[in-house]
Amino acid sequence: MYQILKQIAITGIKTEAPPTTDESLRVVAQRLKAEVLAHFHGALAIRHVDAGSCNGCELEINALSNPYYNIEGLGIKFVASPRHADMLLVTGPVSRHMETALRRTYEATPDPKLVVALGDCGCTGGIFGESYASCGRVSNVIPVDVAVPGCPPAPYAIMQGILTAIIVAKT
Repeated sequence: MYQILKQIAITGIKTEAPPTTDESLRVVAQRLKAEVLAHFHGALAIRHVDAGSCNGCELEINALSNPYYNIEGLGIKFVASPRHADMLLVTGPVSRHMETALRRTYEATPDPKLVVALGDCGCTGGIFGESYASCGRVSNVIPVDVAVPGCPPAPYAIMQGILTAIIVAKT
């Protein structure tokens, strides 16, 4: 124990310098928030549906709520009911057991609705493909507006996919 404390005293505190503020990023974030608020009447509400994923994508979705990405600061929030949602964020290959539930969730989401397929499994079926237990990609079950590939996709790519879907909805 003494050796460790001695090494800490010799080394001292080693940290990185804090990042400088980027005003251009702040302006872009304010513009995005204004567009989200204007188009979706207050906030974009997302319902996440796990259709049979390995939970890798879910970990990245959870990272969107941390202070670094701060997706709620853009006026985007996650909701528990598809009846309150503007967008479905679907992860994983659609298992046969989730096929009916995913269709019902899609039907319960009010129009106009957006669907984002997330991860390689959601976009292409991944390593599972189509089989007796899997319907494959999300677009085999419900219509998809935007596909975000990656295994798992980075939080930045997920945000990019969500914002792309917003642009698709505006046109």
